[in-house]
Amino acid sequence: MDDFNSILNQFTRAVEEGDGAALGSLFTPDGIYEDCFYGTFTGRSEIRSMLEDHFWKHASNFRWQMFDPVMANGIGYARYRFSYVSKLDGVEGRSVLFEGMSQFSFEGSLIARYREVFNTGMALIQLGFPASRIHRHLEKQVERLLGT
Repeated sequence: MDDFNSILNQFTRAVEEGDGAALGSLFTPDGIYEDCFYGTFTGRSEIRSMLEDHFWKHASNFRWQMFDPVMANGIGYARYRFSYVSKLDGVEGRSVLFEGMSQFSFEGSLIARYREVFNTGMALIQLGFPASRIHRHLEKQVERLLGT
């Protein structure tokens, strides 16, 4: 469990600091990061780019806190609280806060796959997006879930 706590600390610190290389190094060479906003990224280079070219391009002042971590048989879970300040055009400076759950699948001491679940609609409402845009975003999530 101490190893999982250490990885959680390194994982969240890398995101908070915008250090894509550090985040990528926690994954296997073909590791997968599934993000609810940006989609799926495979391999250390794509994971690095996701953090630096998406997360940090669109937001700043990240804070990621993990709670109640559990791990068994190479799979770890933690609930989290995540916040940031938007850099998106038209909603610059707006703060966003949401809670979610993370799942980490490991190969040895490296992350093979990271997945998360959170209510993206809550984040979009905090940004003040119109209902039509939130609806389109949530429709795409339903389509992904249903495989259509």
